[in-house]
Amino acid sequence: MEWRDTGLVLATRKHGETSVLLEVFTPQHGRHSGLLRGGISRKISPHIQPGAQLDLTWKARLEDQLGSFTIEPLKSRAAFVMEDRVALAGLNTVVALLHQCLPERAPYPEFYAQTEALLDLLAQPEVWPVAYLHWELALLEQMGFGLELDSCAVTGSRQGLIYVSPRTGRAVTAEGAGEFADRLLPLPPVLKGLAVEDDAQVLEGLRTTGHFMTTRIGPDLKDGALPAARAGFVDQLRLRADHNSAR
Repeated sequence: MEWRDTGLVLATRKHGETSVLLEVFTPQHGRHSGLLRGGISRKISPHIQPGAQLDLTWKARLEDQLGSFTIEPLKSRAAFVMEDRVALAGLNTVVALLHQCLPERAPYPEFYAQTEALLDLLAQPEVWPVAYLHWELALLEQMGFGLELDSCAVTGSRQGLIYVSPRTGRAVTAEGAGEFADRLLPLPPVLKGLAVEDDAQVLEGLRTTGHFMTTRIGPDLKDGALPAARAGFVDQLRLRADHNSAR
């Protein structure tokens, strides 16, 4: 068995004296692992940091075996994040969620393209958090828990949508919410695709997506919870928002 694909590095783990187990996310072969011989060497290890993009060839005698990789580096994103705590925390969150949420070897070509585009925005600190928020919406949809934010679940109206039902994931207007408004989640404009450069709105949106990530996806993950990296990303974004508001 042999295939060739591009892929994003999710994780590495030392295996034996000189090799690593390499886990990647590819468009045609999904989340896939394999042995990378010589992976701990100074020549190879800088190219297999989380988020790096590789040209991959995977080989195995049988399809269900672990197999082994050979790689050619395509793009490193380390330089984008080393001096930006928000971007670094966001990158760690993306790879952690992909590692824990995606089933092994299931292809998601469109979602791969969205993920690659997201990581290409790491060097743009004002754009990155908004793009990440919409990436979480896409992840929820890929996992079968897409939100419906186009019309009110109660009145059917497409105007004045300011809440999201925590039970159904559908949008709600102030009129539709009535006396239950305090039980609903926020629907800031940025969550509806209206472009803003406002960390406070992004944090509101992450509160809403986080609820569904926690309640719909979290129970099926390792330890029954989202990876700690996501909370770290939210904390870093909140610190930046507080700093900017105090200026």
